Amino acid sequence: MIKKVKPVEESNSKFNEKCAIFGVYGKNLEAARLTFFGLYALQHRGQESTGISSSDGKEIRTHKAMGLVTQVYTEHDLEKLIGSMAIGHNRYSTYGGSFFEHTQPATGKKNIVALAHNGNLPETKKLIAFLHKNGLYKETEGLSDSRLMHLALECLLEKGLSLEDAIKEAFPLFTGAFSLLVMTKDKMAAVRDSCGIRPFSIGTLNGSGYIFSSETCAIDTVGGKNLREVLPGELVVVGKNGLKSYQLAKPNQKLDIFEFVYFSRPDSMIMNRRVYEVRKNLGIELAKEHPVKADVVIPVPDSSVPAATGYSMESKIPLELGLIKNRYVGRTFIMPDPRLRDRGIKMKLNPIPEAVKGKKVILVDDSIVRGNTTKKLIRLVRDAGAKEVHLLISSPPVRFPDFYGIDTPVQKDLIGANKSVKEIEEFTGADSLYYLSYRGLIKATGLTEDVFCTSCFSGNYPIDIGDNKKSIKYKTGPKKLVVLVSDAGTGTNLQGIIDAIESKKLNAKIVAVVSDKPGAYGLVRAKRHDIPTKICPKKEELITLLDKLNPAFICLAGWKQIITDDVLKAFSSRILNTHPGLIPDTLDGIVLNPDGTKAIWNKGKMTDVAIKNFFDSKATYAGCSNHFLSDEFDFGKVLGRCFEKIKKGDTIDTLYERLKKKENVLYVKVLQQLCKNGNKFENKTITIV
Repeated sequence: MIKKVKPVEESNSKFNEKCAIFGVYGKNLEAARLTFFGLYALQHRGQESTGISSSDGKEIRTHKAMGLVTQVYTEHDLEKLIGSMAIGHNRYSTYGGSFFEHTQPATGKKNIVALAHNGNLPETKKLIAFLHKNGLYKETEGLSDSRLMHLALECLLEKGLSLEDAIKEAFPLFTGAFSLLVMTKDKMAAVRDSCGIRPFSIGTLNGSGYIFSSETCAIDTVGGKNLREVLPGELVVVGKNGLKSYQLAKPNQKLDIFEFVYFSRPDSMIMNRRVYEVRKNLGIELAKEHPVKADVVIPVPDSSVPAATGYSMESKIPLELGLIKNRYVGRTFIMPDPRLRDRGIKMKLNPIPEAVKGKKVILVDDSIVRGNTTKKLIRLVRDAGAKEVHLLISSPPVRFPDFYGIDTPVQKDLIGANKSVKEIEEFTGADSLYYLSYRGLIKATGLTEDVFCTSCFSGNYPIDIGDNKKSIKYKTGPKKLVVLVSDAGTGTNLQGIIDAIESKKLNAKIVAVVSDKPGAYGLVRAKRHDIPTKICPKKEELITLLDKLNPAFICLAGWKQIITDDVLKAFSSRILNTHPGLIPDTLDGIVLNPDGTKAIWNKGKMTDVAIKNFFDSKATYAGCSNHFLSDEFDFGKVLGRCFEKIKKGDTIDTLYERLKKKENVLYVKVLQQLCKNGNKFENKTITIV
């Protein structure tokens, strides 16, 4: 049965999806009932509509409607959804608005397949072209991305393909973020995009059944055991022959970091990290970066409670639950209609005057999106008697919209994209406003930056967003650089960077030249150009210094100290180094010289020994590589290479002189690319011959 219920509030605003999916497969199970409880545990991910499709091996039955999980299903409804396999979906208004037609699971008149989707496809041209090629023209009109995916799979299944083969063929057509559950009468499939933008886990039930869920908290709720995550680019199919896995694309993990900041439930596990612990770490890092003298720390419930706990622990300032939340009111951030959002803060939160009256209050929240709710919240706490209200945010400013499944507005409505921190402070009415740094955000996760999608903060979109690119505006201010030098060499790489900046060929600013030795010649060059200099003799102190400077990139230019693991982790894919050899793209790979001969890596060799080794190896070319530093010695993502032909009569000095000139040019060219368009290295490896 499909029940149509008129939406409480309709809106023409278009928000991106933020949904939940849950599925159960087994024997002798009340799959729909288990799915009901799974969706109930995932209600925070979608509060506008919900649906369940079940199968008994003969027929797919579906029940869905607008409303909360507890409102949409009755005991009678669940009794009709017979079978030992079921998939379910909770949805927020996104593509197409808040209408029943966009409820899921998506089904068709032929009722051969049901689909539940968490994510968003910002680009559907290839998908629509495929459907048109198969004669489906009118059928595609007005369809959401989820229904287009469903229609493509239905088309392929009608041609006689198995479920797994249909998904394999359709997978390249799905350009965007997706965690999918797909069910036919006798099989269930889970598939995740190659970047793994949205969380997606597999659990076991009673030893023989399987659970698929957006978050592990729902697996716990139904008594299951968390097994593992669906890998990025993986297809998992379960049927009468058990569970089978297929890797459809090379994994390129880019989990949306906002899952840790706000969306996922704190008791969920993502990438072997408890969300609660990560959020607490966010608060700890926030307290380290921005210590504020105050009497009490108060979280904005519920998602900010762990961060406020961490801030209180680190600062030794007492924590009070001074704001009480009415948990039966939906989140104000993601209500579809502005009128509901404006009323929401007063319906949702009530201060305890005794907790704030006459006190200097630190108010901890996870993010500021539009700013209107925050402004009202500050006023609410002031009206309750607070002497001062200091607002601390456990994430960086949200400056870019999301196209992969988060409910965020267009960029012009994001306060972080249009106002400075000081202007936001004035707008909200807070006595002070501090955001957690981008570095602090990454550090709090205990993972490296390269496994995350940070598009809301950085504007770096790992999956093509199609025509949406035209709507994105990047600030063109200079990128902050820190250059690390030592007493080796004469600082020509540093000088090349300085010259490029001063001639406006490089949109960057050197905020400090740091050396472990006071006699480094690079310090002399820096002072000539009024660039701040700092001495850092102990490698253990470098992380503290870099955290304060917070550069976009760190350039090694003769630095001789070992870069410690904490620095590598905190500034992953941000530390540039030039190596006197030709580094391959993979550890077991090789680089070919322009004449086709094997290039020399010079792994583990310093410059003077490396140059000599080109001669000893009878190489036809010398060369160097500009790369991101990694935990593998003399290896990392290669951004540029330069080659210099070894001439008859060359000496170590003559060869090094020519190679050094190319090395200086290469360093600048790499930085030029890195400093364009939101820190994103767009071009293939730069080559200078």
